[in-house]
Amino acid sequence: MKQEIATPNNGNSLAAECVDEASVLKILEKHDEDRGGLIAILEEIQREYGYLPEKALRVVSDKTKHSLVDVYGVATFYRSFSLKPRGKHLVCACLGTACHVRGAPSIVEELEQQLAVKAGETTADMEFTLETVNCLGACALGPVVVIDGHYSSKVRKYRVGQLVDEARRGFDSTEIGNDQRIFPIDVSCPHCNHSLMDEAFVIDGHPSIKVSVSFDHEDGSLRLSCLYGHYRISTELDIPIGTVVNFRCPHCHVQLPSTSDCSVCGAPMVPMLVYGGGMLQICSRRGCKNHMLDLA
Repeated sequence: MKQEIATPNNGNSLAAECVDEASVLKILEKHDEDRGGLIAILEEIQREYGYLPEKALRVVSDKTKHSLVDVYGVATFYRSFSLKPRGKHLVCACLGTACHVRGAPSIVEELEQQLAVKAGETTADMEFTLETVNCLGACALGPVVVIDGHYSSKVRKYRVGQLVDEARRGFDSTEIGNDQRIFPIDVSCPHCNHSLMDEAFVIDGHPSIKVSVSFDHEDGSLRLSCLYGHYRISTELDIPIGTVVNFRCPHCHVQLPSTSDCSVCGAPMVPMLVYGGGMLQICSRRGCKNHMLDLA
């Protein structure tokens, strides 16, 4: 019996037709056919097309032998997936309690006015998609707006237009030293309180954060940039995109305990103590850029 899935009317039927089945099959060849592999497959398809076309989901279902209902279930469960085309730039504004009382609704209204769309919509030129969330985990820094993975804290209405312009120009072209959204933090193990900073291994001009990691019977070291808002890493392991990695303290060798799941992809969040007070949490899934910083 033919399975049907209800896909949203995204107003861009042409985009849904432009799916190269050969490219989807090439992606499938890279991954195993278990549930974890299914997530990684969908992540790579979304990177290819910017969303998950219905035709691609049907190819995945057919070739992996997952029912279309299962594939669609995974695609709709994780907030990072989209069944309709997204813009080149993803703008995400927090409307959680802490941000709300600091004026987040007016920030969202200003974003809607600047982009000429409502929350949940994409601009006609496919440049921007505007979304809102209930919490981004950086409550002490609200109102928070995240554009293409770059956090902006304590945003005011006059800054909204500037942020949109910066996104158009490209955040990666901004010099780190001049970008106030990117700043260094020192962290330690939440179990033994030993510093995780490695002064002998520098990333982005600062000591790196060193942790031990393991996945699929492989072990090694991982070093991360200590610049909050930057995502450069160095590792001796070949960690496939989409892999959920176990983090351990290199000093006490205890696995860093997860107390919450990533709001973007559902993987465990890894906690680290921030020197001077607060908590940093990073997503344990390779390729997911979700970070949460609470300095309260």
